[in-house]
Amino acid sequence: MTLVQVRREDHLWWVGLDRPAKHNALDQAMVTDLDAVLAEARRSPCVLIVHSTTPGMFAAGADIAELRDRDADAALLAINAGLFERLEAHRWPTIALIDGPAFGGGCELALACDFRIASVNARFAQPELSLGIIAGAGANWRLPQLVGLATARRMLYAGARLDAHQALTAGLVDEVVDSGEELPDRGRALADTVAERSWRALELTKLALRSRRPATTTFDLAAQALLFDSDDKHARMSAFLKRRKR
Repeated sequence: MTLVQVRREDHLWWVGLDRPAKHNALDQAMVTDLDAVLAEARRSPCVLIVHSTTPGMFAAGADIAELRDRDADAALLAINAGLFERLEAHRWPTIALIDGPAFGGGCELALACDFRIASVNARFAQPELSLGIIAGAGANWRLPQLVGLATARRMLYAGARLDAHQALTAGLVDEVVDSGEELPDRGRALADTVAERSWRALELTKLALRSRRPATTTFDLAAQALLFDSDDKHARMSAFLKRRKR
């Protein structure tokens, strides 16, 4: 059973995260499904809209049960980081619709998109350091690019959570709507506006903007590999899973 539902609408691809029992936590299977969508979507001009098929939800993060058992070799595979790199590198613009928590890898997934539209239900956080790892799938550099170092430090060091309006003020999201029901219409309207431009000019502009990205990905991979083999990481993630089970 696929964990990603795709609906094509002219120049628009709706990419729906569909793992509601786990709050759309990103596991290897979902990453594989998303990679397959990205590979197909590159074939012809389209705007991708990443959303949840379940109202009140975006992505709770990486699957901690799976993440706990990954070692340094798995970290060096850059499973999530690689996916978000490929999402960011989609040839044409991408939009994330956030209706609910976007934590950890879920926040990094949204950061990898070109635009973010949130409902008032959205929440953003990077709790990785409390689990004994780093936000190694892009937040270490995408987050400060968007919100500045001060807010990035609060989110990364202290685990600060931003609600939708705080995220708008910080520059993390482009727009906030009153309810999740409004998100598809706002996403479609933005996609239609983007699609009025030259597809080739959009593609070249994305390439130009990507050339400004900092070179921190290599460090993130090495640091995460070191942390993935630590006893501290395993103990913290085990404690998290026990709390969640209770």
